[in-house]
Amino acid sequence: MSVSASPCPSLSCSPALPCLALAGPTASGKTAAALALAQALAQRGQAMEIISVDSALVYRGMDVGTAKPSLAERTAVPHHLIDILDPLQSYSAAQFVRDATRLVAEIRARAAVPVLVGGTMLYFKALFEGLHELPGANPAVRAQLDAQAQALGWPAMHAQLARIDPVTAARLAPGDSQRIQRALEVWHTTGQTLAELHATKKEAACACPVSPGAFFSLEPNERSWLHERIGQRFDLMLHEGLLAEVQALRARGDLHLDLPSMRCVGYRQTWEALAHAETHGAVLDVAALRERCAAATRQLAKRQITWLRSMPQRTVIACDAPNALTQWLQAALALVPPAA
Repeated sequence: MSVSASPCPSLSCSPALPCLALAGPTASGKTAAALALAQALAQRGQAMEIISVDSALVYRGMDVGTAKPSLAERTAVPHHLIDILDPLQSYSAAQFVRDATRLVAEIRARAAVPVLVGGTMLYFKALFEGLHELPGANPAVRAQLDAQAQALGWPAMHAQLARIDPVTAARLAPGDSQRIQRALEVWHTTGQTLAELHATKKEAACACPVSPGAFFSLEPNERSWLHERIGQRFDLMLHEGLLAEVQALRARGDLHLDLPSMRCVGYRQTWEALAHAETHGAVLDVAALRERCAAATRQLAKRQITWLRSMPQRTVIACDAPNALTQWLQAALALVPPAA
């Protein structure tokens, strides 16, 4: 198990109750590990609440295919950011950061331990590193800047940028037309300089609520272990009614495959399979659907692990090790001061 410090210097003044985070690829056992920690803390007389870090769990009516914690589990341990949106709606990383930061403060105010749990790595990355939302390309502004550059030359445009945004201009060569244009475009579009937007990102990163050394990741040593669990989990989803759940979503009439909710792994593949069977008057090939969904989920897990490897501040626990749960509980409990 490897440990490295949080990159956020402001966290040296963290509150008495830490904020923990548990990430990992799909089917790595995050929910079970989080619930085990809640039980261990309860035995010490301490409360814990879970903040979901999952872009699929935010949606109502999508329970089976997201492996959503059961009602009993959510009753035993308070969960947040689950069932907060209709599948027609969207939810961004920026919204997650705002909601999670607010919830951490509220949970601490209740004298409970906040634990962020999930596998949406973009949310974790946004929480740790902050976000600066740069505007998209503005063709009209770009055309105007190109015309100016043609008349004045890019060194003159660089001088113009130096008056507006000296910090950005100082790191760009006078002939770097692409970056000079982009910096001027951002300023004309937003009224803010690139330097200001980057400063906002750094400030957001330093507001990260996760305590130093408290970001854990469940990652398998053997991918085959995870792949077997992925297959088993999809079989369970089929048994628990995934087909009926997706059929009900299709029957609403207002949902479609371009929505973020319907692009979730498992839902898209099941929707397409049901639509194909319906269109062709054929019997649904469940075995083929199972393989398609399992393959898509394996690809998702691979992407999640790649994201995690770009986060050096995490503490890795081999989720396929026999003592994985013990390692997690010992490490997590060591960070939480006993109740007075």
